[in-house]
Amino acid sequence: MRSSSELNTLRRLARAYGVQTAFYDVKHRRSEASAETLMAVLRALGAPIERVSDAASILRARCLAEWRRMSDPVVVAWDGELDGVAMRVPLGRGRGERVCARVLLENGEERSWEWGEGEISPAEVVSLEGRRYGVVHLPFSEKLPPGYHRLEIERGAQASEALIISAPMRADAWIEGKSAPRRWGVFLPLYALHTNQSWGAGDLGALEAMLEWVTGLGGRVMAMLPLLPTFLDKPFCPSPYSPVTRLLWSEFYVDVLRSPEMARCPRAQEILASAGFEGAVSKLRRSTLVDYRRQMALNRRLLGLLAETLNQRDDDRRVAFEDFVRSHPVAADYAAFRACMEKRGDIPWRSWPARLREGKLKPGDGAEDVRRYYLYAQWLAHEQISDIAEMTRKRGATLFLDFPIGVHPDGYDVWRYRRAFIQGASSGAPPDAVFPQGQKWGTPPLHPEGLRESGYAYFIGCLRHHLGSAGILRLDHMMGFHRLWVIPEGVDAAQGAYVRYPAEELYAVLSLEAFRHRALVMGEDLGTVPPEVRPAMRRHGVYRSYVLQYELDSCPERAKVPPKGTIASVNTHDMPPFKLYWQGRDIEQRRRLGLFPSEEMFRAARVERRRIKQSLAAYLQRRGLLKGRQPPAPEEVLRAVLRFLGSSASPVVIVNLEDLWGETEPQNIPGTGEERPNWRRKARFRLEDFRTLPRVMDTLSELDRIRREEHP
Repeated sequence: MRSSSELNTLRRLARAYGVQTAFYDVKHRRSEASAETLMAVLRALGAPIERVSDAASILRARCLAEWRRMSDPVVVAWDGELDGVAMRVPLGRGRGERVCARVLLENGEERSWEWGEGEISPAEVVSLEGRRYGVVHLPFSEKLPPGYHRLEIERGAQASEALIISAPMRADAWIEGKSAPRRWGVFLPLYALHTNQSWGAGDLGALEAMLEWVTGLGGRVMAMLPLLPTFLDKPFCPSPYSPVTRLLWSEFYVDVLRSPEMARCPRAQEILASAGFEGAVSKLRRSTLVDYRRQMALNRRLLGLLAETLNQRDDDRRVAFEDFVRSHPVAADYAAFRACMEKRGDIPWRSWPARLREGKLKPGDGAEDVRRYYLYAQWLAHEQISDIAEMTRKRGATLFLDFPIGVHPDGYDVWRYRRAFIQGASSGAPPDAVFPQGQKWGTPPLHPEGLRESGYAYFIGCLRHHLGSAGILRLDHMMGFHRLWVIPEGVDAAQGAYVRYPAEELYAVLSLEAFRHRALVMGEDLGTVPPEVRPAMRRHGVYRSYVLQYELDSCPERAKVPPKGTIASVNTHDMPPFKLYWQGRDIEQRRRLGLFPSEEMFRAARVERRRIKQSLAAYLQRRGLLKGRQPPAPEEVLRAVLRFLGSSASPVVIVNLEDLWGETEPQNIPGTGEERPNWRRKARFRLEDFRTLPRVMDTLSELDRIRREEHP
């Protein structure tokens, strides 16, 4: 029998590790985590707890370790203000000892301060294990430049080091008080975008052609799903939100024909001209779904030959490749990881021998030609995306890239940066009205203490990879900056608990990187989020998501005008296309897939949708945005909705291209698996076809005119 005292101590230990012991569910009911859940989450975080009775000794040791450390591992200096850094010191000894602090700036400069005992005094005193400790706030006297700096503090024999993140308070501080221009852009998953030259799915050549068309119409933004590597064979997981790594680009999207090595590789040219290759490509083109395995096999066969050709050359291309390898060590490490994985039959890295599992690879652990293929493909992907980013900048446009919340557990990032992840757990969401059993996403959550102890190196690297090409970055599941639902291995999604994150430190990294790259950042904040999230986003210049279909479902009585600090769209990749939504057929679809917990909820959803449609149509008519027959056709309502969004103060309005031709098949239905072709459906029309459709051209031309008008 567990005593109430032991349970209370366990909860205190959980809170010390940042684990929430309770939360309020979607119906505002308090839900407490069980002792078993708390212990399982604590073990995943690294606490050596086996029984509830262990909590007292672990908590005592953790508190002592914290007070014996002079400073936190990370300090944030908002707008360069370092004043008030907390230092923990033992009291009652070392009288007269001076405190010395030194800051080693990112640029190599050094600044130092020194205080005598009379200049600083404890602001807080605690007693632990018979010893008194005090908290002293060091009065630094000058601002620091933006950057990542090192703080060293000494007091007698005691010493401590910390990372200083000196960041602008707002991620959009680089705009310098000016209003962002009112732009518009389009969205279409790259795998779905196909052209007359495509082999079956879109590639970076198709993306460039799309950008040329959109910018020619006045559009200035191209929004994409994540363009990161995914497992496309064994294991097969094409979801862009479960990438192998967030530090590199996808090999799948490389435009093979644009490789300069193609002109010097007779064997590759022979394959291209062969009847067998042409037949395989023709079959891929005829399919309405992307066949990732077959297309990747074609790509890889040619890229392997081109990599071999490059290896035999001694010219400027070879020099450029070697420069890339030197400047991108993560690409070489990734290539070695993929080669090792393939040599071991694609079994997950957790089943590798200890040396390999621990990240200590040697030559011969993977086939050299496989390693060379991955490295060469990464070089081409880097070149092609860099070229596209440069082209968009010259046209006054930008790429709007997507930063997923997680990565595949068997992927490169978790293998190489395992301290940055909570091992043996999955992120997800607690039960709600849509998913009464909760959600388990299968992606390991980031480890809050692991991130801090490593100086956020992994997180910084991921952001820099994206912001090097993106003018706008979407952060998936913005709530993850504050807390994530963590589900220990082997239990249901409902048996998880929320783990809190050092939000201000994450915002500081984000603000600094966005400032340095002159990029806007948007956080996906749909659904029920903690009350502190949206104020924090406003405070730090992170734009919110405005999604009309979601707003209508949340508040059907009125269509709220998108406010200034939002990026607006009609829907997202996880929502039904507009025509399907307007016809209510998505509700029937969800019923067939068993996504309604009860028949009563299904009927209520149909009634609610009818009310939403009537309310929206009436609102658009009152504003003079919708005229004509009653009831209005879906395409008429869509045009009116885009007029509504286009005339708003939102700096960016994104149009889902598939809505413009009345698509009724979604790209993804959350909560479904192999029974649905998620992340595989091609666009109904090729680029050359849909860019001549009157309903596409007329709608985008009108939106461009509205966006150029001065906001009323």
